[in-house]
Amino acid sequence: MMSMHGCFVAGTWTEGSGAELISESPVDGTVLWRGAEATSADVDRAIQAAHAAQAAWERAGLPARREILERFAQLLDADPQRLATVISAETGKPAWESLTEVAAVKGKVALSIAAHAERNGNETVGATGSLTHRPVGVVGVLGPFNFPAHLANGQIVPALLAGNTVVYKPSELTPLVAQEHVKLLAEAGVPEGVVNLAIGGREAGEALVAGNVDAIAFTGSVGTGRAIHRSLAGRPEVLLALEMGGNNPLVVADVADPSAATNILVRSAFITAGQRCTCARRIYIPDSPDGDALLAEFVETTDRLRVGAPLEEPAPFLGPVITASAADRVRDHIADLVRKGATQLTRTGEVSGAFVRPTIIDATGITLDDDEVFGPVVTVHRYQDLDHAFADAADTSFGLAAGLISSDPKDFEHFQRVIKAGVINLNCPTTGASGRLPFGGVGASGNHRPAGFAAADFVAYPVARMAYDEVRDAVAPIVGLES
Repeated sequence: MMSMHGCFVAGTWTEGSGAELISESPVDGTVLWRGAEATSADVDRAIQAAHAAQAAWERAGLPARREILERFAQLLDADPQRLATVISAETGKPAWESLTEVAAVKGKVALSIAAHAERNGNETVGATGSLTHRPVGVVGVLGPFNFPAHLANGQIVPALLAGNTVVYKPSELTPLVAQEHVKLLAEAGVPEGVVNLAIGGREAGEALVAGNVDAIAFTGSVGTGRAIHRSLAGRPEVLLALEMGGNNPLVVADVADPSAATNILVRSAFITAGQRCTCARRIYIPDSPDGDALLAEFVETTDRLRVGAPLEEPAPFLGPVITASAADRVRDHIADLVRKGATQLTRTGEVSGAFVRPTIIDATGITLDDDEVFGPVVTVHRYQDLDHAFADAADTSFGLAAGLISSDPKDFEHFQRVIKAGVINLNCPTTGASGRLPFGGVGASGNHRPAGFAAADFVAYPVARMAYDEVRDAVAPIVGLES
Protein backbone atom coordinates (compact mmCIF):
# COMPACT_ATOMS: atom_id res chain seq x y z
CA MET A 1 0.00 0.00 0.00
CA MET A 2 1.38 3.41 -1.02
CA SER A 3 1.85 6.39 1.30
CA MET A 4 -1.50 8.14 1.39
CA HIS A 5 -1.55 11.78 0.37
CA GLY A 6 -4.77 13.05 -1.11
CA CYS A 7 -3.42 16.41 -2.24
CA PHE A 8 -0.34 17.74 -4.01
CA VAL A 9 -0.52 21.52 -3.85
CA ALA A 10 2.27 24.00 -4.65
CA GLY A 11 4.82 21.18 -4.66
CA THR A 12 3.85 19.72 -1.27
CA TRP A 13 2.09 16.44 -0.50
CA THR A 14 -0.60 16.85 2.16
CA GLU A 15 -3.57 14.98 3.50
CA GLY A 16 -7.01 15.93 2.27
CA SER A 17 -9.39 17.28 4.87
CA GLY A 18 -12.45 15.22 3.94
CA ALA A 19 -13.82 11.77 4.62
CA GLU A 20 -11.78 8.61 4.25
CA LEU A 21 -11.37 7.27 0.73
CA ILE A 22 -10.33 3.68 0.06
CA SER A 23 -9.22 2.11 -3.21
CA GLU A 24 -9.37 -1.67 -3.41
CA SER A 25 -8.06 -4.16 -5.92
CA PRO A 26 -10.88 -5.33 -8.22
CA VAL A 27 -9.14 -8.73 -8.30
CA ASP A 28 -9.24 -9.64 -4.60
CA GLY A 29 -10.34 -6.59 -2.60
CA THR A 30 -6.90 -5.80 -1.20
CA VAL A 31 -6.71 -2.23 0.06
CA LEU A 32 -4.31 -0.33 -2.20
CA TRP A 33 -4.82 3.28 -1.13
CA ARG A 34 -6.39 4.79 1.95
CA GLY A 35 -6.53 8.46 2.82
CA ALA A 36 -8.63 11.54 3.41
CA GLU A 37 -10.17 12.89 0.25
CA ALA A 38 -9.93 16.48 -0.91
CA THR A 39 -12.72 18.87 0.03
CA SER A 40 -13.83 22.02 -1.75
CA ALA A 41 -11.40 24.00 0.44
CA ASP A 42 -8.53 21.75 -0.65
CA VAL A 43 -9.50 22.20 -4.30
CA ASP A 44 -9.63 25.96 -3.87
CA ARG A 45 -6.08 25.89 -2.46
CA ALA A 46 -4.96 23.89 -5.48
CA ILE A 47 -6.57 26.37 -7.88
CA GLN A 48 -4.92 29.30 -6.09
CA ALA A 49 -1.55 27.57 -6.34
CA ALA A 50 -2.07 26.98 -10.04
CA HIS A 51 -2.90 30.65 -10.63
CA ALA A 52 0.15 31.75 -8.64
CA ALA A 53 2.46 29.56 -10.74
CA GLN A 54 0.98 30.12 -14.20
CA ALA A 55 2.67 33.36 -15.30
CA ALA A 56 6.17 32.13 -14.44
CA TRP A 57 5.53 28.79 -16.16
CA GLU A 58 4.42 30.59 -19.31
CA ARG A 59 7.44 32.92 -19.19
CA ALA A 60 9.78 29.93 -18.81
CA GLY A 61 9.31 29.39 -22.53
CA LEU A 62 8.55 26.46 -24.75
CA PRO A 63 12.08 24.96 -24.80
CA ALA A 64 12.19 24.75 -20.98
CA ARG A 65 8.71 23.26 -20.75
CA ARG A 66 9.51 20.77 -23.49
CA GLU A 67 12.72 19.70 -21.74
CA ILE A 68 10.88 18.92 -18.50
CA LEU A 69 8.20 16.90 -20.27
CA GLU A 70 10.83 15.00 -22.22
CA ARG A 71 12.44 14.08 -18.87
CA PHE A 72 9.04 12.77 -17.78
CA ALA A 73 9.00 10.55 -20.87
CA GLN A 74 12.53 9.40 -20.10
CA LEU A 75 11.53 8.35 -16.58
CA LEU A 76 8.72 6.24 -18.03
CA ASP A 77 11.05 4.74 -20.60
CA ALA A 78 13.66 3.86 -17.99
CA ASP A 79 11.18 2.07 -15.72
CA PRO A 80 7.81 1.39 -17.38
CA GLN A 81 6.91 -1.16 -14.70
CA ARG A 82 6.78 1.56 -12.05
CA LEU A 83 3.55 2.98 -13.43
CA ALA A 84 2.31 -0.21 -15.11
CA THR A 85 2.34 -2.10 -11.80
CA VAL A 86 0.01 0.34 -10.09
CA ILE A 87 -2.27 0.49 -13.16
CA SER A 88 -2.67 -3.29 -13.06
CA ALA A 89 -3.14 -3.31 -9.30
CA GLU A 90 -5.86 -0.67 -9.27
CA THR A 91 -7.74 -1.49 -12.51
CA GLY A 92 -7.07 -5.22 -12.81
CA LYS A 93 -5.72 -4.85 -16.34
CA PRO A 94 -3.48 -7.65 -17.57
CA ALA A 95 0.20 -6.78 -17.23
CA TRP A 96 0.68 -6.60 -21.00
CA GLU A 97 -2.12 -4.09 -21.35
CA SER A 98 -0.87 -1.86 -18.54
CA LEU A 99 2.48 -1.67 -20.28
CA THR A 100 0.74 -0.51 -23.47
CA GLU A 101 -0.92 2.24 -21.43
CA VAL A 102 2.43 3.38 -20.08
CA ALA A 103 3.81 3.42 -23.61
CA ALA A 104 0.90 5.69 -24.60
CA VAL A 105 1.62 8.00 -21.65
CA LYS A 106 5.25 8.25 -22.71
CA GLY A 107 4.40 8.64 -26.39
CA LYS A 108 2.03 11.51 -25.64
CA VAL A 109 4.98 13.80 -24.97
CA ALA A 110 6.43 13.56 -28.47
CA LEU A 111 2.98 13.70 -30.02
CA SER A 112 2.10 16.81 -28.02
CA ILE A 113 5.31 18.53 -29.05
CA ALA A 114 4.44 17.81 -32.69
CA ALA A 115 0.83 18.94 -32.23
CA HIS A 116 1.91 22.15 -30.52
CA ALA A 117 4.27 22.98 -33.36
CA GLU A 118 1.62 22.27 -35.96
CA ARG A 119 -1.45 23.81 -34.29
CA ASN A 120 -0.15 26.41 -31.79
CA GLY A 121 2.74 27.97 -33.63
CA ASN A 122 3.44 31.52 -34.74
CA GLU A 123 2.74 32.64 -38.29
CA THR A 124 3.35 35.84 -40.23
CA VAL A 125 0.43 37.01 -42.35
CA GLY A 126 1.33 39.73 -44.81
CA ALA A 127 3.55 42.67 -43.92
CA THR A 128 1.85 43.65 -40.67
CA GLY A 129 -0.20 40.67 -39.49
CA SER A 130 0.79 37.69 -37.39
CA LEU A 131 -0.78 34.82 -35.47
CA THR A 132 0.39 33.58 -32.10
CA HIS A 133 -1.12 31.50 -29.30
CA ARG A 134 -1.50 31.98 -25.56
CA PRO A 135 -2.28 29.39 -22.88
CA VAL A 136 -5.83 29.55 -21.54
CA GLY A 137 -4.53 29.72 -17.94
CA VAL A 138 -5.55 27.18 -15.29
CA VAL A 139 -6.90 23.91 -16.68
CA GLY A 140 -8.99 21.60 -14.51
CA VAL A 141 -8.67 17.96 -15.57
CA LEU A 142 -11.22 15.36 -14.43
CA GLY A 143 -9.91 11.92 -15.30
CA PRO A 144 -11.57 8.51 -15.78
CA PHE A 145 -10.78 5.10 -14.29
CA ASN A 146 -10.50 3.01 -17.46
CA PHE A 147 -7.24 4.60 -18.63
CA PRO A 148 -6.34 6.33 -15.38
CA ALA A 149 -2.92 7.48 -16.59
CA HIS A 150 -3.24 7.73 -20.37
CA LEU A 151 -6.45 9.72 -20.79
CA ALA A 152 -5.74 12.31 -18.09
CA ASN A 153 -2.16 12.55 -19.33
CA GLY A 154 -3.50 13.25 -22.81
CA GLN A 155 -4.90 16.51 -21.45
CA ILE A 156 -2.26 17.32 -18.84
CA VAL A 157 0.78 17.14 -21.13
CA PRO A 158 -0.60 19.39 -23.93
CA ALA A 159 -1.80 21.85 -21.30
CA LEU A 160 1.60 22.04 -19.65
CA LEU A 161 3.45 22.31 -22.94
CA ALA A 162 1.30 25.30 -23.95
CA GLY A 163 2.12 27.12 -20.70
CA ASN A 164 -0.96 26.31 -18.64
CA THR A 165 -1.00 25.10 -15.06
CA VAL A 166 -3.18 22.16 -14.04
CA VAL A 167 -5.45 21.06 -11.22
CA TYR A 168 -6.07 17.33 -11.60
CA LYS A 169 -9.01 15.51 -10.00
CA PRO A 170 -8.67 11.82 -10.90
CA SER A 171 -11.35 9.18 -10.63
CA GLU A 172 -11.87 8.31 -6.98
CA LEU A 173 -11.53 4.68 -8.09
CA THR A 174 -7.88 5.11 -9.15
CA PRO A 175 -6.10 7.41 -6.65
CA LEU A 176 -3.00 5.21 -6.53
CA VAL A 177 -2.31 5.65 -10.25
CA ALA A 178 -2.89 9.40 -10.02
CA GLN A 179 -0.49 9.74 -7.12
CA GLU A 180 2.28 7.88 -8.96
CA HIS A 181 1.61 9.82 -12.18
CA VAL A 182 1.99 13.18 -10.44
CA LYS A 183 5.10 11.98 -8.58
CA LEU A 184 6.72 11.22 -11.92
CA LEU A 185 5.86 14.68 -13.25
CA ALA A 186 7.34 16.28 -10.12
CA GLU A 187 10.50 14.16 -10.39
CA ALA A 188 10.87 15.30 -13.99
CA GLY A 189 11.14 18.87 -12.74
CA VAL A 190 7.66 20.35 -13.11
CA PRO A 191 7.84 23.43 -10.83
CA GLU A 192 5.80 23.94 -7.69
CA GLY A 193 2.18 24.81 -8.35
CA VAL A 194 2.28 23.89 -12.04
CA VAL A 195 0.61 20.51 -11.48
CA ASN A 196 -1.69 20.17 -8.48
CA LEU A 197 -3.57 17.03 -7.46
CA ALA A 198 -6.85 16.77 -5.55
CA ILE A 199 -7.92 13.17 -4.94
CA GLY A 200 -11.58 12.98 -4.04
CA GLY A 201 -15.11 12.23 -5.06
CA ARG A 202 -18.10 14.30 -6.02
CA GLU A 203 -17.36 17.27 -3.74
CA ALA A 204 -13.88 17.69 -5.18
CA GLY A 205 -15.13 17.40 -8.76
CA GLU A 206 -17.91 19.92 -8.25
CA ALA A 207 -15.53 22.32 -6.52
CA LEU A 208 -13.11 22.15 -9.44
CA VAL A 209 -15.84 22.89 -11.98
CA ALA A 210 -17.23 25.72 -9.83
CA GLY A 211 -13.79 27.14 -9.08
CA ASN A 212 -11.79 29.95 -10.64
CA VAL A 213 -10.49 27.92 -13.58
CA ASP A 214 -10.12 28.86 -17.23
CA ALA A 215 -10.88 25.46 -18.74
CA ILE A 216 -12.31 22.08 -17.76
CA ALA A 217 -11.37 18.86 -19.57
CA PHE A 218 -13.60 15.93 -18.62
CA THR A 219 -13.58 12.28 -19.63
CA GLY A 220 -16.35 10.09 -18.24
CA SER A 221 -20.04 9.28 -18.30
CA VAL A 222 -22.64 11.22 -20.24
CA GLY A 223 -24.62 11.93 -17.06
CA THR A 224 -21.68 13.58 -15.34
CA GLY A 225 -20.67 15.42 -18.50
CA ARG A 226 -24.12 16.91 -18.88
CA ALA A 227 -24.12 17.95 -15.22
CA ILE A 228 -20.81 19.77 -15.76
CA HIS A 229 -22.21 21.44 -18.87
CA ARG A 230 -25.25 22.66 -16.92
CA SER A 231 -23.13 23.90 -14.03
CA LEU A 232 -21.07 26.07 -16.39
CA ALA A 233 -24.11 27.76 -17.92
CA GLY A 234 -23.54 31.49 -17.84
CA ARG A 235 -19.75 31.12 -17.67
CA PRO A 236 -18.72 31.35 -21.33
CA GLU A 237 -15.22 32.34 -20.26
CA VAL A 238 -14.59 28.74 -19.09
CA LEU A 239 -13.66 26.50 -22.01
CA LEU A 240 -15.24 23.04 -21.68
CA ALA A 241 -14.00 19.90 -23.41
CA LEU A 242 -16.20 16.80 -22.93
CA GLU A 243 -15.54 13.18 -23.92
CA MET A 244 -18.43 11.01 -22.77
CA GLY A 245 -18.37 7.57 -24.36
CA GLY A 246 -20.63 5.93 -26.90
CA ASN A 247 -23.05 3.22 -27.97
CA ASN A 248 -20.78 2.28 -30.85
CA PRO A 249 -21.85 0.19 -33.88
CA LEU A 250 -19.72 -2.19 -35.94
CA VAL A 251 -21.19 -3.40 -39.23
CA VAL A 252 -19.96 -6.45 -41.15
CA ALA A 253 -20.78 -5.87 -44.82
CA ASP A 254 -19.02 -8.95 -46.15
CA VAL A 255 -16.99 -11.83 -44.75
CA ALA A 256 -14.10 -12.21 -47.17
CA ASP A 257 -11.76 -13.27 -44.33
CA PRO A 258 -13.72 -14.74 -41.37
CA SER A 259 -10.67 -15.13 -39.11
CA ALA A 260 -9.56 -11.55 -39.64
CA ALA A 261 -13.13 -10.34 -39.10
CA THR A 262 -13.36 -12.35 -35.87
CA ASN A 263 -10.14 -10.78 -34.63
CA ILE A 264 -11.59 -7.32 -35.26
CA LEU A 265 -14.87 -8.20 -33.54
CA VAL A 266 -13.15 -9.56 -30.43
CA ARG A 267 -10.79 -6.62 -30.03
CA SER A 268 -13.61 -4.16 -30.67
CA ALA A 269 -15.95 -5.66 -28.10
CA PHE A 270 -13.81 -7.05 -25.29
CA ILE A 271 -10.44 -5.30 -25.01
CA THR A 272 -9.97 -3.71 -21.55
CA ALA A 273 -12.90 -5.85 -20.33
CA GLY A 274 -15.18 -3.79 -22.56
CA GLN A 275 -14.29 -0.64 -20.63
CA ARG A 276 -13.07 1.49 -23.51
CA CYS A 277 -15.39 4.26 -24.60
CA THR A 278 -14.74 3.15 -28.20
CA CYS A 279 -15.69 -0.50 -27.64
CA ALA A 280 -18.30 -1.84 -30.05
CA ARG A 281 -21.62 -2.28 -28.24
CA ARG A 282 -23.72 -3.29 -31.27
CA ILE A 283 -22.51 -5.62 -34.04
CA TYR A 284 -24.44 -6.08 -37.29
CA ILE A 285 -23.82 -9.37 -39.14
CA PRO A 286 -25.44 -10.53 -42.41
CA ASP A 287 -28.27 -13.03 -42.05
CA SER A 288 -26.66 -15.46 -44.48
CA PRO A 289 -24.61 -18.67 -44.45
CA ASP A 290 -21.39 -16.62 -44.40
CA GLY A 291 -22.79 -14.57 -41.54
CA ASP A 292 -23.72 -17.76 -39.67
CA ALA A 293 -20.17 -19.05 -40.00
CA LEU A 294 -18.68 -15.74 -38.84
CA LEU A 295 -20.96 -15.57 -35.83
CA ALA A 296 -20.10 -19.15 -34.89
CA GLU A 297 -16.37 -18.36 -35.04
CA PHE A 298 -16.88 -15.14 -33.07
CA VAL A 299 -18.72 -17.05 -30.31
CA GLU A 300 -16.20 -19.89 -30.25
CA THR A 301 -13.24 -17.49 -30.04
CA THR A 302 -14.91 -15.42 -27.34
CA ASP A 303 -15.55 -18.52 -25.24
CA ARG A 304 -11.81 -19.26 -25.38
CA LEU A 305 -10.72 -15.85 -24.10
CA ARG A 306 -8.91 -16.10 -20.80
CA VAL A 307 -10.29 -13.98 -17.96
CA GLY A 308 -7.92 -13.54 -15.04
CA ALA A 309 -5.72 -11.51 -12.73
CA PRO A 310 -2.99 -9.27 -14.15
CA LEU A 311 -0.01 -11.54 -13.54
CA GLU A 312 -1.61 -14.91 -14.27
CA GLU A 313 0.17 -17.24 -16.68
CA PRO A 314 -0.76 -17.87 -19.39
CA ALA A 315 -1.66 -14.22 -19.69
CA PRO A 316 -5.38 -13.39 -19.74
CA PHE A 317 -6.95 -11.38 -22.53
CA LEU A 318 -9.06 -9.41 -20.07
CA GLY A 319 -9.19 -8.80 -16.36
CA PRO A 320 -12.05 -7.73 -14.12
CA VAL A 321 -14.19 -4.64 -14.53
CA ILE A 322 -13.37 -1.83 -12.14
CA THR A 323 -15.52 -2.94 -9.16
CA ALA A 324 -17.79 -5.79 -8.10
CA SER A 325 -20.78 -3.41 -8.21
CA ALA A 326 -19.90 -2.51 -11.81
CA ALA A 327 -19.82 -6.24 -12.60
CA ASP A 328 -23.25 -6.64 -11.03
CA ARG A 329 -24.61 -3.91 -13.29
CA VAL A 330 -23.23 -5.69 -16.35
CA ARG A 331 -24.71 -9.02 -15.23
CA ASP A 332 -28.05 -7.33 -14.55
CA HIS A 333 -27.96 -5.88 -18.07
CA ILE A 334 -27.35 -9.32 -19.56
CA ALA A 335 -30.24 -10.78 -17.55
CA ASP A 336 -32.51 -7.93 -18.66
CA LEU A 337 -31.71 -8.57 -22.32
CA VAL A 338 -32.55 -12.24 -21.90
CA ARG A 339 -35.84 -11.34 -20.21
CA LYS A 340 -36.68 -9.19 -23.25
CA GLY A 341 -36.22 -12.19 -25.53
CA ALA A 342 -32.55 -11.96 -26.51
CA THR A 343 -30.39 -15.07 -26.60
CA GLN A 344 -27.05 -15.41 -24.86
CA LEU A 345 -24.70 -17.17 -27.27
CA THR A 346 -21.56 -17.47 -25.13
CA ARG A 347 -21.01 -19.64 -22.08
CA THR A 348 -21.78 -18.43 -18.57
CA GLY A 349 -20.40 -18.95 -15.06
CA GLU A 350 -16.90 -19.68 -13.78
CA VAL A 351 -16.19 -16.12 -12.61
CA SER A 352 -17.44 -13.95 -9.76
CA GLY A 353 -16.77 -10.69 -7.94
CA ALA A 354 -15.58 -8.04 -10.40
CA PHE A 355 -14.91 -10.61 -13.12
CA VAL A 356 -17.38 -10.93 -15.99
CA ARG A 357 -17.02 -13.39 -18.84
CA PRO A 358 -17.12 -11.74 -22.29
CA THR A 359 -20.69 -12.12 -23.46
CA ILE A 360 -22.35 -12.08 -26.87
CA ILE A 361 -26.14 -11.58 -26.98
CA ASP A 362 -28.22 -12.10 -30.10
CA ALA A 363 -30.73 -9.25 -29.87
CA THR A 364 -32.03 -9.39 -33.45
CA GLY A 365 -35.45 -7.76 -33.68
CA ILE A 366 -35.41 -6.50 -30.08
CA THR A 367 -35.69 -2.80 -29.27
CA LEU A 368 -32.87 -1.76 -26.97
CA ASP A 369 -32.28 1.30 -24.83
CA ASP A 370 -29.74 3.71 -26.29
CA ASP A 371 -27.29 3.34 -23.41
CA GLU A 372 -23.59 2.68 -22.97
CA VAL A 373 -23.04 -0.49 -20.96
CA PHE A 374 -19.46 -0.32 -19.73
CA GLY A 375 -18.33 -3.93 -19.68
CA PRO A 376 -17.57 -7.02 -21.79
CA VAL A 377 -21.00 -7.49 -23.35
CA VAL A 378 -22.04 -6.90 -26.94
CA THR A 379 -25.31 -7.37 -28.82
CA VAL A 380 -25.47 -8.95 -32.27
CA HIS A 381 -28.11 -7.97 -34.82
CA ARG A 382 -28.65 -10.03 -37.98
CA TYR A 383 -29.69 -8.13 -41.09
CA GLN A 384 -30.70 -8.83 -44.69
CA ASP A 385 -30.30 -5.37 -46.23
CA LEU A 386 -27.07 -3.40 -45.78
CA ASP A 387 -28.78 -0.01 -46.10
CA HIS A 388 -31.09 -0.95 -43.23
CA ALA A 389 -28.10 -2.09 -41.19
CA PHE A 390 -26.39 1.26 -41.75
CA ALA A 391 -29.56 3.10 -40.72
CA ASP A 392 -29.88 1.00 -37.56
CA ALA A 393 -26.20 1.54 -36.77
CA ALA A 394 -26.69 5.30 -37.06
CA ASP A 395 -29.78 5.26 -34.81
CA THR A 396 -28.14 6.50 -31.60
CA SER A 397 -27.83 9.75 -29.72
CA PHE A 398 -24.12 9.03 -29.28
CA GLY A 399 -21.44 9.73 -31.84
CA LEU A 400 -18.03 8.57 -30.71
CA ALA A 401 -16.89 5.54 -32.75
CA ALA A 402 -18.19 3.33 -35.54
CA GLY A 403 -16.67 0.62 -37.67
CA LEU A 404 -17.21 -1.24 -40.92
CA ILE A 405 -15.79 -4.53 -42.18
CA SER A 406 -15.97 -4.59 -45.98
CA SER A 407 -13.85 -5.23 -49.06
CA ASP A 408 -15.85 -2.71 -51.13
CA PRO A 409 -14.67 0.92 -50.87
CA LYS A 410 -18.12 2.11 -51.95
CA ASP A 411 -19.59 0.57 -48.78
CA PHE A 412 -17.28 2.73 -46.68
CA GLU A 413 -18.17 5.86 -48.65
CA HIS A 414 -21.85 5.18 -47.98
CA PHE A 415 -21.21 4.29 -44.33
CA GLN A 416 -19.40 7.58 -43.67
CA ARG A 417 -22.30 9.55 -45.14
CA VAL A 418 -24.82 7.80 -42.89
CA ILE A 419 -22.85 7.62 -39.65
CA LYS A 420 -22.24 10.66 -37.45
CA ALA A 421 -19.23 9.97 -35.26
CA GLY A 422 -15.81 11.36 -34.44
CA VAL A 423 -13.97 8.08 -35.09
CA ILE A 424 -14.97 5.96 -38.13
CA ASN A 425 -12.82 2.92 -38.92
CA LEU A 426 -12.67 0.49 -41.83
CA ASN A 427 -11.40 -3.09 -41.43
CA CYS A 428 -9.86 -2.47 -38.02
CA PRO A 429 -11.27 -2.42 -34.47
CA THR A 430 -13.45 0.44 -33.30
CA THR A 431 -10.96 0.67 -30.44
CA GLY A 432 -8.14 1.58 -32.82
CA ALA A 433 -7.17 5.25 -32.55
CA SER A 434 -4.06 7.00 -33.81
CA GLY A 435 -2.24 9.46 -31.57
CA ARG A 436 -1.62 11.55 -34.70
CA LEU A 437 -5.36 12.14 -35.13
CA PRO A 438 -8.04 13.97 -33.15
CA PHE A 439 -10.09 11.90 -30.72
CA GLY A 440 -13.61 12.63 -29.55
CA GLY A 441 -17.24 12.53 -30.51
CA VAL A 442 -20.43 14.43 -31.17
CA GLY A 443 -23.98 14.18 -29.89
CA ALA A 444 -24.12 12.60 -26.45
CA SER A 445 -20.46 11.63 -26.86
CA GLY A 446 -18.98 15.11 -26.60
CA ASN A 447 -19.14 18.78 -27.44
CA HIS A 448 -16.99 19.00 -30.58
CA ARG A 449 -13.77 19.39 -28.57
CA PRO A 450 -11.68 16.40 -29.71
CA ALA A 451 -8.74 15.27 -27.65
CA GLY A 452 -5.86 13.24 -29.07
CA PHE A 453 -3.68 15.28 -31.43
CA ALA A 454 -6.26 18.08 -31.33
CA ALA A 455 -5.97 18.58 -27.56
CA ALA A 456 -3.59 21.39 -28.49
CA ASP A 457 -6.65 23.31 -29.69
CA PHE A 458 -8.35 23.64 -26.31
CA VAL A 459 -5.27 24.39 -24.18
CA ALA A 460 -4.29 27.52 -26.12
CA TYR A 461 -6.18 30.27 -27.90
CA PRO A 462 -5.17 32.14 -31.06
CA VAL A 463 -4.17 35.79 -30.91
CA ALA A 464 -4.37 37.85 -34.11
CA ARG A 465 -1.91 40.74 -34.16
CA MET A 466 -1.47 43.79 -36.38
CA ALA A 467 1.84 45.61 -35.87
CA TYR A 468 3.48 48.58 -37.58
CA ASP A 469 7.10 49.63 -37.12
CA GLU A 470 6.19 53.18 -36.14
CA VAL A 471 3.12 54.93 -34.82
CA ARG A 472 2.78 57.16 -37.90
CA ASP A 473 2.61 54.07 -40.15
CA ALA A 474 -0.58 52.98 -38.45
CA VAL A 475 -2.35 56.34 -38.69
CA ALA A 476 -4.88 56.75 -41.48
CA PRO A 477 -6.51 60.09 -42.36
CA ILE A 478 -9.67 60.74 -40.37
CA VAL A 479 -12.58 61.59 -42.61
CA GLY A 480 -15.09 64.22 -41.57
CA LEU A 481 -13.01 66.50 -39.32
CA GLU A 482 -14.05 70.12 -39.06
CA SER A 483 -11.40 72.49 -40.37
